[in-house]
Amino acid sequence: MSKRNSILAGSWYPASKENLLKEIESLFLGEFGPGKLPRLGNYNDNLVALISPHAGYVYSGQAAAWSYYELAKHGPRDLVVIVGPNHSGIGSGISASSFRKWETPLGSLEVDLDFSKELAKNFESLDFDDAAHAREHSIEIQLPFLQYIYGSSFKIVPISIWLYDLNLSIKLGESIAKTIKDCDKKAVIIASSDMTHYMPKEVAETRDKNTLEAILSLDEFKTWKVASELESLCGLAPVISAMKAAKVLGAKKAEVLKYYTSGDVTGEKDAVVGYGSVAFKKS
Repeated sequence: MSKRNSILAGSWYPASKENLLKEIESLFLGEFGPGKLPRLGNYNDNLVALISPHAGYVYSGQAAAWSYYELAKHGPRDLVVIVGPNHSGIGSGISASSFRKWETPLGSLEVDLDFSKELAKNFESLDFDDAAHAREHSIEIQLPFLQYIYGSSFKIVPISIWLYDLNLSIKLGESIAKTIKDCDKKAVIIASSDMTHYMPKEVAETRDKNTLEAILSLDEFKTWKVASELESLCGLAPVISAMKAAKVLGAKKAEVLKYYTSGDVTGEKDAVVGYGSVAFKKS
């Protein structure tokens, strides 16, 4: 198929270009957002990867805005590799997209199929199954933010995962890093993940604090163990892959940009979802 149309416009975020741009700006300027609109800086390669949440913008959008505010500071990219969980379990366990373009109300983004094919050579468990992407929200929800800061001057590589295996996640991360090195493009990796789901606010915050501490250690084995035991990362495999890729590409530190829960936004604290944004940097 040549094009994947938006499945979130009009529900998870506004359907019109004008209203979507206003919504995104309100997220940057909101109470839990950075408080400023992003400015695209000059390129530098210090920022290697990010974790960004993927709920509807009204809930997690201000946390996500921190990731994209940070990304903008580090200048333009040719390529954005987005690794997200497959919530439905439909399609192949680890799947790239064979759609040539992904659409949002802000326009069309081209998929770097050449990169995806090279990645498949380095990682034999990667399939091309658009059923895995057709109804999944975790990757699409990131795209309007990217379009806001970059326009359409970049390509994407969407990878959807429901097959959660530590060794495969690590191998995928190594393969992403190798393919980025080989293609010599200005790239960034985004792991799409929310944190603890539907627990009382204090419980969620404690679990997520422990999980973020594991992520900050840059130890994929510790992160896998902690998050698995606490059930605190719905995008655990994407996070592990991004972490490993970031380390291979030279990341030496992780930084929590923002954390809050849905309860902070809605005031309902009996069953919240946690949202965290994290940056992986070389220094």
